[in-house]
Amino acid sequence: FFAIVIDTVQQMALTNLKQPLIVLATADEETSMAGARALVSNHKIKARYALIGEPTSLTPIHAHKGILMERIRVTGQSGHSSNPALGNNAMEAMHAVMSELMRFRNRLKERYRDASFVVDYPTMNFGCIHGGDSANRICGSCDIDFDLRALPGMSNQSLIEEIAKILPNVEQQTGTQIEINSLFPDIPSFFTPTESDIIKTCEKLTNNAASSVSFATEGPFFNQLGIETLILGPGSIDQAHQPNEFMALEQIKPMQQVLRGLIERYCVQSTPFNQPKDEEQRV
Repeated sequence: FFAIVIDTVQQMALTNLKQPLIVLATADEETSMAGARALVSNHKIKARYALIGEPTSLTPIHAHKGILMERIRVTGQSGHSSNPALGNNAMEAMHAVMSELMRFRNRLKERYRDASFVVDYPTMNFGCIHGGDSANRICGSCDIDFDLRALPGMSNQSLIEEIAKILPNVEQQTGTQIEINSLFPDIPSFFTPTESDIIKTCEKLTNNAASSVSFATEGPFFNQLGIETLILGPGSIDQAHQPNEFMALEQIKPMQQVLRGLIERYCVQSTPFNQPKDEEQRV
């Protein structure tokens, strides 16, 4: 995406800009999003609109789910498997934890729906589990890693608190110790109203209606800075994060046309989107 942006702006007469154009690169976008978080904490960027070039097959994206990734650790007591009384099996207690989490997941599905998403409910995925070290030893410790993807309007912190309230009951029933920790800081859900001018403009430029996705981006952090943000880029998420990842070449020129259209509208025109002339706008 950066290569496409740089090639596009090199071909434009940037001396004609009436409003600032910012090309922003952030650190650690794939995991902690530390760069975007630093921008929020330091209020380094002042802008009206932002476009994030994630692979959306040139479809404007105005909303995505939030995500949190957590690890639950159950600590029991190891011992020789010939006598269960010699220990306390953490794996069996983890079975109880998972059962409670699945019931919690079902309650979320019943309580929250958003028809604008293909998967229109919050999801919880058990992605990794590890426990014990031998078939003839009682499992002394067991970990499970999971993610939870919340719909816009849901609070990640509230979800973590609800999960944390479930665990003491399992501790008491199983006689184990249970703790929950974040694998990395959570990412809030993202939402920009479809009435936003940049979304309407990109719908016209791409001939695609705004939609939503389930993967996470830096969008919510730019929203926190007061920036109306859009996710739009070449390539498909279907080819991302796997061997032979690629982007279709035929999407390059259409993406450049979108970028030129946005720059012309918000940075070259003296009064973008019918706002007062003295109001500073940036993209």
